[in-house]
Amino acid sequence: MALLLNTHFHLAIDSLRRNRGRTFLSALGIAIGVASIVLILSLTGGINRLISASSDKNNADLVLVRPSTGKDATQNIISELTSNNQFTKSNLTLEDVNTISDLSEVSAVAPIAASTSAIKIGDRTVQSVNVVATNPDFANVVSLHLKNGQFLDSSLRKNVAVLGYNIAMQQFGGTEAITKTFTYNGKHFMVVGVLDEVSDPINYNGINIDESIIIDINYASTFESSIQIQQIDVRTVTTDAVDKVTKAIKEKLTEAKNGDESFSVITSAEDMHPAGSLLSIVSGMLTLVASISLIVGGVGIMNIMLVSVSERTREIGIRKSVGASSGNILLQFLFESVILSVMGGLLGFALGYIGAFIISLLTPFAPHISWQILGITGGVSLVVGVLFGIYPAIKAASKDPIASLKYYR
Repeated sequence: MALLLNTHFHLAIDSLRRNRGRTFLSALGIAIGVASIVLILSLTGGINRLISASSDKNNADLVLVRPSTGKDATQNIISELTSNNQFTKSNLTLEDVNTISDLSEVSAVAPIAASTSAIKIGDRTVQSVNVVATNPDFANVVSLHLKNGQFLDSSLRKNVAVLGYNIAMQQFGGTEAITKTFTYNGKHFMVVGVLDEVSDPINYNGINIDESIIIDINYASTFESSIQIQQIDVRTVTTDAVDKVTKAIKEKLTEAKNGDESFSVITSAEDMHPAGSLLSIVSGMLTLVASISLIVGGVGIMNIMLVSVSERTREIGIRKSVGASSGNILLQFLFESVILSVMGGLLGFALGYIGAFIISLLTPFAPHISWQILGITGGVSLVVGVLFGIYPAIKAASKDPIASLKYYR
């Protein structure tokens, strides 16, 4: 059996070598499809690794509370795509923050109410500024560092603000922005602090700190009638207390909301970044679209194999006349199809990673290279070769040997 398979393999290689141009073009059709899939998987894998690295960094003792719509995953993703801010309709309240703060083994609790609005600096109006309403615990929860001044503090007056590094540089004349004022939502604020540069826009809060203005949430609630808390960050005393605190938060909030469980509690063991699930779905959809080109490449292989069967009809008749079975003929042509497809798959794998590497030079993340992607590439190529090669192989195997011997090109 091994000798027979080896013979089929060498016959297939010889046949493909005799038609190098046709072989290359057929393999190229598969290579383009495979390269598209590899490009998508490697780049999205690189983004996921970057998100995971940012989200998991020093967050083993972190618990997040987010509103939940009660919808299925697809509906939640549609809501994220059609909304400027995730969870804009939130049932989380400042009372919930106080409830969580009262729990044992909780070291810090910081609510987040993010919005985009215009501010006025002197006579100048700046549009679309990120404003984050939170409390003094936010600096400890997120591990923020100050460049100048101080962070929010209960001993300060309420109408104060802390600036992210970039917005301080761009709109307030640099890090020496302390005591400068601006107007937000009709209220005057004074800058008391400027944060050090974070340069990490991908984080579990979904906020670019460098581009944000941070104000006190208790003061914001006095002039914003419907303030929306999109997330509550909770730090536990120790990492061992995470499970206990998670359970306690679920019980206390459910009780405080009279059995309403329209919220979710997430730990570092889960996908903390709001974009994680969305990225996975988008990656799957793009991969599905890229797979269409594989079908086109497979049809190309089938056409070439049908031409090959027609050209080699007399050869098939000679082989059958000297004892080759229909199974032998079927395997011979199926081997050609599979080898052709696998060659295209390997070429596509190389092209895909070259493309991903070139793109990575212009982006902050590196392509993700794994044996899993190579396995997917090989498996897909093998399946395409069998599926689109089986019909030409069956047609070759079913030819009548006497009629085939009479065939002349």
